[in-house]
Formats: sequence, structure tokens, C-alpha cells
Amino acid sequence: MLSLRTVSCVRNIARCVFPVIQKSVTGKLHSASVLACSRVNNQKAAMDATEPARRHTTYGQPVQHTHPHLISPGEVIPGICLEEIQARRRMLLFSMKEFCAKNVDKSIKNHIVIIPAANKKYMSHKIPYVFRQNTDFLYLSGCQEPDSVLVMEIDGEDYCKSTLFVRPKDKHAELWDGPRTGVQAAADIFGMEQSYDVALLKEYLMKYSFAHPNAITWFDEKASDLEDVSKIVAGVTHNHMRSPIEFVHNIRVIKSPSECELMRKTCEIASSAINRTMAESYPGIGEHHVFATVDYCTRMSGANFLAYPPVVAGGTNATIIHYVNNNQIVRGGEMILLDAGCEYHGYTSDITRTWPVDGKFTDPQRVLYEVLQQVQLELIGCLQHAGGETLDQLFDTMCTKIGKYLQEVKLIPATCSGLELSRAAYKFCPHHVSHYLGMDVHDTPLVSRSIRLRPGMICTVEPGIYISHERTDVPPEFRGLGLRIEDDVLIRPDKQVEVLTKTCIKDRQLLEEMLSNRHSTVNATVDKQ
Repeated sequence: MLSLRTVSCVRNIARCVFPVIQKSVTGKLHSASVLACSRVNNQKAAMDATEPARRHTTYGQPVQHTHPHLISPGEVIPGICLEEIQARRRMLLFSMKEFCAKNVDKSIKNHIVIIPAANKKYMSHKIPYVFRQNTDFLYLSGCQEPDSVLVMEIDGEDYCKSTLFVRPKDKHAELWDGPRTGVQAAADIFGMEQSYDVALLKEYLMKYSFAHPNAITWFDEKASDLEDVSKIVAGVTHNHMRSPIEFVHNIRVIKSPSECELMRKTCEIASSAINRTMAESYPGIGEHHVFATVDYCTRMSGANFLAYPPVVAGGTNATIIHYVNNNQIVRGGEMILLDAGCEYHGYTSDITRTWPVDGKFTDPQRVLYEVLQQVQLELIGCLQHAGGETLDQLFDTMCTKIGKYLQEVKLIPATCSGLELSRAAYKFCPHHVSHYLGMDVHDTPLVSRSIRLRPGMICTVEPGIYISHERTDVPPEFRGLGLRIEDDVLIRPDKQVEVLTKTCIKDRQLLEEMLSNRHSTVNATVDKQ
């Protein structure tokens, strides 16, 4: 693990670089940025000169002239410009070099970082799953093609070089699996200094190792889907490697303004879809029907797909935290717990709502819902303040607050206090209250939840109450009830927060009003028939 001091240093670099690199970690980054911008301009000029031919060229992913409805000028993936992705690579290289100079060996000047793409995965013979790119690779390259490799280098003069190894054009393979960008176009499309056939990776790394025998190689075999690449790197380096992933995650956890806009959009889509899904529910609906509705609504609003298998838990199924069977009927008098989010151009949302399927909470349901709603409101309010300066602090605060409010409704003995009270509350909510959110649902997992929240971070706030049917220490009317309320929150400067999922209805009265209006409309239609 990196020290907290080092993590703070990396984040300071991140704050300075986004959206534009402003100053150098070593005093030379600004010059490198100017040089890189010059290269980008040259690349753009070259691309303009070859525009007629490019109109007939095929690519392995959307580009601006083939998909102008998705990619704006200057973007390499929707919403993210090429310059930003190049800045990410430079920031990573300079932060790693600085870390090594201070903590490893300042005489080591050369570093090479190897980040592989994901590979295609198959559910059965010749039947692939929907491809999802390795998010670390996508973040640093903008490339959405499988079986590629990104190689980044920095030398003693702080010169940064990026090389992308991709699959070559192959008419037969492309007939079956779709177009590839190919070696010739890859450097221009993704803003690299050079690009090569992935088959030349071993030769390239061997030449580098001979030229720079003391360089540090950064590669994480555990994070690699590409077994052949792992073998090549291990053979060339004799297994002398360091993992770059923690450095990548410490940059990724701070979102740029462009990323925040994408996160707003994915949260907006998911919020609207869940509102519609709640409004269209009714006693006797199948959990799978609810699943299908939220999936349909997110896709019809522009999402690529659901961010994860949703939890659609009716009745007592809601006491199973990761229930994903979604195959039961929800009966009148029961609640539905829906945990769902979508992925929009590489960025994910994660929302949970709980509601009564017939439109009105029973008294025990209402008591627990109001407790949970109040706890979540207070937790969001204390983010960046006492009790919410870190996600782990927020978890401790949740246990204290759930314990206090459940004491008030007589579900926890009044004699409990302090640690005993928190332990009693944990039995009602045995999961953490928050995780980071971004390109992955549980984003940047190597970033500790014990570090101070910083502007640009996005996290969930998701307290829950789960009471098994088997519990005998609570009144019978509360047994078998499970609830969770989850929102996505952007940490902003000056100790402010922005609830990205604020349009997803959760207020009890507004929720019952929406559900009652929907059910009244349905009943009126039935009566007329």
C-alpha cells in the first residue's frame, strides 16, 4: 500500500492536472505538455490532409466522422477529449517517477508501464458475452478494442512516450467480429507517439530492457486478462515487476469536470428509469418484470446497458443483501427493494429505492422507512464534516445513527450505548455505507476508504435495515422486512456536495403520492372497462 502521504501527493498532482496540466511535478511537466500539444496539432493537421481516404476507413470503435451523434470533434470516447486522456498518461508517469525518487531509488530514471486491455469472454462455444473493456486501460488509452496493450515510458529527461499495440487489420476476422482500427490509424486516433502490431510486443520489450537494464517495469499480472502478455512481461523482466494499479486508482478516484458531466448523465438516466419502474409496479408483478422495465427504460434513454445485475427483491427477499434471482411474485402488502444502475459511455450509476408495491406503506414498513430516510439524510449532510470526513467515518456514523433511531422505536434495548449500540445496529445493517463510484460500480478498490474525502470524488450513501424472519428479538410485525436507500454523491469544494440522483423519488409522502396516482389511474381504467 502507498503511504497516506504519498496518496495525498498523487492527489495534489491530480488536482493540478485536470482539466489542464498547469505545473510540473518535477519542474518540466509544463514543457512536456506544450510539446505534446504541438504533437496533437501536427496529428490533427495530418488527419485533415488524409480526410478523403479516412471516410472509407473502418475503425474498431466509434470515431467522430463515423458516429457524429456520439463523438464530438476532439473527443476519443463520448464526453472525453483526446487531450485529457493524454494528460492522464503524463500524470501517471510523473507521479510514479516522483514516488520512486523519494521512496525507492532516486538514481533510477527510466520507467516503463504496461497496461493490457481485456479479452473477449464466452458464455458458450462461439457465443461471447458483451465486451467490457478493462477500465484502467480505457481510462489511459480511450481504446475500446480487446487484446490490445498500452505501453508508457518516461526517461531521465522527463520525456514521455506512449505506444499502443493493437490487432492488425484482418479481412477474414473482421467479416465475423467487426472492424478493427488497425496499426496504421491507432496512433492518430488515440493520440499515441507510435503504434505496433501486438505480435511485436515481446520484441519491443526486449529491446527496451537491453537499452535500459535498470528501468523499473510496472505491470500487474493479477489485473491482466491477457495470459500471453503476462508470460511475455514475466520472461523479459524475470518477474521483477511492480504493480501500477494503485497509482492509476489514485488518479481515477478524482473525477475531472468531463467525467462529472458523464456521471450526472448516467445518474439522471437511472433516476428517471427507476421512477418509471416504481410507478408501473403493481401487486402481483414479477420481480423479473421489474428487472425488464428498468433495463428497458435505461437503454431507451441512452444507456449502454445496466451497470450490474440488479437486485429486485420483493417481500422477504429484500433481507438478502445481494439477492439477484429476481424470479418471485410480489404480493399486495409487500415492498420491493430495487438496486439498479446503468452504464453510460463508460460511467456507472448505482441507486437503491424501496417502495410498497400497492402504493402505501403499512405501519411497520413506514416506521422503518422513516428511520432509514432520516439516517440517510443526516449521513449526506455530514459528508466532509465531523463523522463524514472519510467513508469509514461515515460507516461508524451510520451505525451510531441507526442504533439511536432503532432505540427510539424500541427495536434495540434502551440500555445499549457506545460500542454496544453500534454492534447492535450492525446486526440490522451488516454492510458498509459507501463505496467510490465511477467507471466501475465499486470504483478504484485500491483506494482506502479511510482517506479524507476530496473534491472530485464520487461515492454512494446507502444505509439499510434488514430484519430476517428468523429474528426473535424484534416484534413479529417487523420480521421479514428489508429496506435500503442509496444515492450517488459528488464531493465538491468548500465542503459542499451534489446529490447526482436527487431526481429519483425517495421522500415517503412523495413516493406514496406517485404510487397512488398511478394506481388510481389504473383502477379508473379497469372500472371503465
